[in-house]
Amino acid sequence: MDAKLQAYLDKLSKLNLQNMYEGDFFLTWDKTDDEIDAVFTVADALRRLREQNISTKIFDSGLGISLFRDNSTRTRFSFASACNLLGLEVQDLDEGKSQIAHGETVRETANMISFMADVIGIRDDMYIGKGHTYQKEVVEAVTQGNKAGVLEQKPTLVNLQCDIDHPTQAMADMLHIIHEFGGVENLKGKKLAMTWAYSPSYGKPLSVPQGVVGLMTRFGMDVVLAHPEGYEIMPEVEAVAAGNAKKSGGSFRKVNSMAEAFRDADIVYPKSWAPFAAMEERTDLYGKGDSEGIKALEGRLLAQNAEHKDWCCTEELMKTTKDGKALYLHCLPADINGVSCQDGEVEASVFDRYRDPLYREASFKPYIIAAMIFLAKVKDPRAALKALEERGTPRWFQ
Repeated sequence: MDAKLQAYLDKLSKLNLQNMYEGDFFLTWDKTDDEIDAVFTVADALRRLREQNISTKIFDSGLGISLFRDNSTRTRFSFASACNLLGLEVQDLDEGKSQIAHGETVRETANMISFMADVIGIRDDMYIGKGHTYQKEVVEAVTQGNKAGVLEQKPTLVNLQCDIDHPTQAMADMLHIIHEFGGVENLKGKKLAMTWAYSPSYGKPLSVPQGVVGLMTRFGMDVVLAHPEGYEIMPEVEAVAAGNAKKSGGSFRKVNSMAEAFRDADIVYPKSWAPFAAMEERTDLYGKGDSEGIKALEGRLLAQNAEHKDWCCTEELMKTTKDGKALYLHCLPADINGVSCQDGEVEASVFDRYRDPLYREASFKPYIIAAMIFLAKVKDPRAALKALEERGTPRWFQ
């Protein structure tokens, strides 16, 4: 057996994975350290097999259903790639072409799309208090359908981004960090700056910064959350981050200075997001159908953002990081000065210098999603990975 793959299998044998089988993936902080580690390990194992031109199809047929209530490039194609990697075809649920507009309930829709579905991926990140709740409703519906004998199997739900967390993104970011620093054991004491950055748009979700601080604090790092006053994230996620840091021997702190966050940082993640209070207000206004109120809120938030154009990842700030060479992260697409906007999150020269590492960062997401599905569908992941290598079916004939 390939030595790298054997190392992944040996690692899996030491982890407690029993609760992942037939489970779902909502929030990273719902999962144990062993379960998070298992996702990283299986993702690396699947990537290793593919690099060796070995097919990783564990399904001969079946569907992966995707529902994107917000625009997406990376996550949409990562989900499709992950499903295909495992042998599933993908069907997108276009709500505009469904009967949802005619009053079809969540329970009915979930069951009608799931007769031969093995996984459902949902991105619902726009409204506070809505996305995570909707994903839970879908799982409850298909669980009931499976228990009633309507569905032969309960589809696994993968959170492709909700109002609270973006687990596939945060875990792809983390696996990138692990590879860049040569292993989890080298992360203890490293400083990671999750900082707000200026954007000419107002409504970017909170789930990326929340996902980052909710996950990265589990690895003994010094995680700093930086933003101007008034750009707070959900207090319950801050509590999760603080608890994680205490348990891991790291730290979690908040500052209102981008310069302080960048100083001596090993990793920087400058990213715009909307204030939690404003996102709550927007959800309320949409619920009331108050279009004038929404316009007024948008104008107010754009003006508020414009007061903080100096919150930008510049060459000068990057020089203040550890040895002037901090790892720059972004979930993409970034608002790049002079490229995608006049003023934005990052200077073009910084982005250009990190372009290849950023693309590598994004490349981990299909494998993270595939690993989440794999662990939910395979009772003995170690045996299954071993069998895939022994079967040795070429992914493509050369």
